[in-house]
Amino acid sequence: MTATIEKVVLPPIPAKRYFTIGEVSELCGVKPHVLRYWEQEFTQLRPVKRRGNRRYYQHHEVLLIRRIRELLYEQGFTINGARNRLDSHGGGGGAEPMVDEGEGAGAPVMQAPASSATVAVDVDKLRKELQSVIDLLGH
Repeated sequence: MTATIEKVVLPPIPAKRYFTIGEVSELCGVKPHVLRYWEQEFTQLRPVKRRGNRRYYQHHEVLLIRRIRELLYEQGFTINGARNRLDSHGGGGGAEPMVDEGEGAGAPVMQAPASSATVAVDVDKLRKELQSVIDLLGH
């Protein structure tokens, strides 16, 4: 029996320099305590800490969090699998197929073979992400 995972539509990222943990939580659909945990698990995620240890995330970190969320929640990767995927692909997006063998739990998550010539692209999502980058650069 397979469970269907519904893709969540996240709000566009506003064109500003820093985001609080509460703002990032809303923009990425992840609770603040999960963001703090991910900071420990993913070395690429290092928000600026200011007075009182308050976290301020930059635009690229919000995109990274969305990528981590996608790997974990939508593609079914384990923390180790997601970490390996980000390390091997420079933290960027992409649908490079791979078998996740992390954390020794159950059967690995299988994805399409690496030789596949076509890559599924969510055009609307890509368009929105590109528009948010254009908006950010334009301000």
